[in-house]
Parts: sequence; C-alpha cells; structure tokens
Amino acid sequence: MTEQNAQVTAPRRRLRLDPWSAGALLIAALVVLPILSVVWIAFNPTENIWPHLLSTTLPRYLGNTLVLTLAVGAICAATGTVLAWLMTMYRFPGSGILQWLNLLPLAIPAYVGAYALVDFLEYAGPVQTGLRGLFGWQSARDYRFPEIRSLGAAIVVLSGALYPYVYLMARAAFREQSGGTFEVARALGAGPLRRFWRVGLPLARPAVAAGTAIAMMETVSDFGTVDYFAVQTLTTGIFSTWLQAGNAGGAAQIASVILVLIFALVALEKVGRRKSKFYRMSRSQRPVEAIPLTGAPAALALAVCVFPFALGFVLPGGVILSHALDNPGFWVDRGLLRALTNTLVVGGSAAVLTVGAALFLVYGVRMARSPLPRALMPLTTIGYAAPGAVLAVGLLIPLAATDNAVADMVEATTGVDIGLVMTGSAFAIIYAYAVRFFAIAQGATDAAMGRVSPSLPMAARSLGRTAGGALRDVYVPLIRGSVGTALLLVFVDCVKELPATLLLRPFNYNTLATRVYEKASLERIGEAAPPALLVVAVGLLAVGLLARANR
Repeated sequence: MTEQNAQVTAPRRRLRLDPWSAGALLIAALVVLPILSVVWIAFNPTENIWPHLLSTTLPRYLGNTLVLTLAVGAICAATGTVLAWLMTMYRFPGSGILQWLNLLPLAIPAYVGAYALVDFLEYAGPVQTGLRGLFGWQSARDYRFPEIRSLGAAIVVLSGALYPYVYLMARAAFREQSGGTFEVARALGAGPLRRFWRVGLPLARPAVAAGTAIAMMETVSDFGTVDYFAVQTLTTGIFSTWLQAGNAGGAAQIASVILVLIFALVALEKVGRRKSKFYRMSRSQRPVEAIPLTGAPAALALAVCVFPFALGFVLPGGVILSHALDNPGFWVDRGLLRALTNTLVVGGSAAVLTVGAALFLVYGVRMARSPLPRALMPLTTIGYAAPGAVLAVGLLIPLAATDNAVADMVEATTGVDIGLVMTGSAFAIIYAYAVRFFAIAQGATDAAMGRVSPSLPMAARSLGRTAGGALRDVYVPLIRGSVGTALLLVFVDCVKELPATLLLRPFNYNTLATRVYEKASLERIGEAAPPALLVVAVGLLAVGLLARANR
C-alpha cells in the first residue's frame, strides 16, 4: 500500500502549480485567448455564410491578398538584399549616412505613405499639374495617367515602407560573414555578381528569409493602405463582413483564413532557416573590408541606394510636412489634442502592462517547478503574427458577451446599470495591443535575463531574498536598459496600430492613427497631416533605437 500511495501522490506533486507557474500560465492563456476565440467563432458561427463567401467574395479577397503579399515580398527581398550588399561590401560617396537613412521608412506607417502618394500624383497634385503646364494640356482628356488607387500602387507603397525589414537583417548577416571567404572567391576569379550570388547570398539566405517573412506578414495585416487604394483583401473583408453586413461569424471565418496564411508564412520561414545552416570556422574571423568605388560605379550604387529611401521616406515625409506647415491652425484643434491624449494613455498603459506581464512570464518560467509554462511560452508570440483585425474579432465578441452578462447581473442584484465596462472603454484596445506586441516585450526581456549570470540571483537567494526579491533587487536593475527599450518599442507600435483600434475603440474615441485615417478618408489631407506627423515622430524614436543597436 505504501508503494501504491507513493505512486499515486508523486504525479499529484508534479502537477501542483506554484505561484510563479500559475501566474505564467494565466498570462500565457490571456495572450493566446483571442486566437483561440477566432477559431472557435469560425467553427461555431451563429449564421454560417461560409458557402456564400466561397462562391462570391472570398476568392477575390484571397487572390488580391496573395498577389499583394507575393509581390511585396519579392520586391522587399530584392531591394533589401541588394541595399545590404552594397552598403556592406562597397564604399562610395554617401554610403556612410545612407546605411542609416534606409532605416527611416520604418518610421512612416504604410497608410501615411498611401495618403502622401495619392496627394502627390492625383489630378490636382504637383506631378499632373506640372505636366499640364509643361505640355499645355487643358484637362485629363488630353493625356493618359496611370491609375493611382490600384493594386500596383498599393504594392509600391507597401514595398517602400517594408523593405527595411529585409535590409536590416541582411545587412547584419553580410557583416557577420568572413572577409577571407570573399578574398578566396576573388582570388579564384569570381567577379562581383558571382561573389554575391554564389557566396554572399547563400550565407545570408536565412536572414533574408526572416526579413521577407516579416514584410509579407505586415502586408497581410495591412488595412489602411489597401482600403485607401480600394483593393479588396482579406483584412478589408473582415471590416466589410462585420461592420457592413453585421456578420461576426463570417468575419471570424475570414480571419481564420488570414491565420492559416500567416502560419504558413511562419512555417515556410522556419523550414527555410532549418535547412540552411552555416557555421563559423574560427572564433576570430577577419571582417569584410569594403571596396571603394569611384566614377560611374559609385554613381550607380548611390542612385540604387537613394531611390528606395526617397520613395519610402522623403516623398511621404515631405508631402505630410508641407501640409502640416501650410495649415498651422490644425495643430491647435481640440480633436487633435484629444487624439494625442488618448494615444498616450492607451499606448502608455499597454506598454507598461505588456512589458510587466512579459517580465513576470519570463521570470516565472525560470522559477516554475512545472515544465508546462516553458512549453507554453513560445505560443505567446503568435499574437505578433496575427493582424490587428483578427485580434479584434477574437476579443470584441467574447468581451461584449462578458460585458453584457456582468452588467445584467449587477443590475439584477443592485438595480444599478454599470454599462459596458470593457468594450465601452479603452480596455479592449489596451488588451489587443498587449496581445499584438507581447512578443516584442517577451523577446527583449528573455534576452536580457539570459545575459544575467545565474550566480547573482543564486547569491541573493542564499542571503535570504525571496524569488520576488531577487527579481526586484537583482534582475530589474541589471536589465532596466532592455526593459526601457521594450517599453518604447511596444509604445511606438501601439501608436501606429490602426485595424485593431478602428474595430475596438468606443464611440467617438480617436487615437492619432484613427484620426489620420478618418481625415484622409474624407480627402482632408491638411487635417490629417498634424497627427500623421506626430505618428512619424514617434516612429523615429524606434528607428533611432534600431540604428543604435546595429552600429
């Protein structure tokens, strides 16, 4: 009997959760919950319109999304890789500053770039006005100009905004390669193109694949750009099916298609990186020495590196800045002040909540006695891959049901109508932000804690510190720089997030991103310019951090 009792009680002890394990599991569950909610609603809709979607709009949504995603991915991969190669392997006039300037398009949301491009190229814009004045044309009937609001224009704008993802990762991969490898290839008669194609690119392929996958996932997630260019994609399908047709189940079904597409991109990126493994042959390898260029080659390299920067940053930034300067009165608009305040409140709250939860989760996994939290921790990163519109579907429906149930219960018990506490406030937006950007905070925190020597917290514990005391007195002071960086990065992404904010905001509640969208949708670019410029200014903070980290 004693042995049997021991056999019975042993598993129970292993399954018993300590406070750190329980807290880590709770955080992981809250992060994963919206994704599971989307899947549940998609398979259990109140009204199944799946056959209708398949026979009508879904093929068009899916086709446009695939064309847009593949085209943007291909352009970003080619542009980012070529730029990274030129910046790393060659030295020419302007190359020193251009290697940082080509990060700046990350500061401008793609939807801002879309508004700027249309304003620049439309009939009343400077390009067509200049052409009519130059050639004496009187009206649009006298000449043909490409359609601006089209799938092609969306591809151009998204490529100009997203190529830095590939450039950043490919540049890091090229810089880590051995200069001796390229010297051997050159001694064997390999020219510049062959050295790139046969030596540099294969070694950097995992990094290029990772950057391209991020650009493609951002393309699938985009709403503001494709909506402004009237391109019907899966993301716009969620908005139209939910807000116009009033069918939440159909929106969840479209969202599930997006999830499948996103997971396929992640899987392809993982498989590509797993099959391509390269190792350093020595601890100390000679870095790549840049080859100086002069004359025509230098001019060509300069032009190649300047064009993406001009398209992705100078053009949209210049257009928005000119409108902001031409309309100074819009800077003191009360609506702009409210939007700025709301942005600071929800973005700041989400950043603090997200980083705090990530800090607890990462530390809790380290302290947990159960292996379950460690197994679930990778699942908490899927929120970053899920578009904001998908998370909104997964959050709003269950939160609205919970809100109504709680309000009815309180009213039945006390006679007081408390209203909708979660969906009637900014709570849902903050929750969506926390899920969407949890991976950023978790990654930064986990990497920072991994750099702390285990002997330091062990010494603190041996001196009587509790687990919480060791976190407060040892880990936090040592990783506060990384925690601060994570706070800023999460805040910046919250400021730029548009789809989740549009779907989850209470009535008449604007952030900077939604104010830009509303004013630009009404063709009031002058009013959209100040909030857009504020969003860009916040984005520049994140780009500055990236540049500092990649010196």
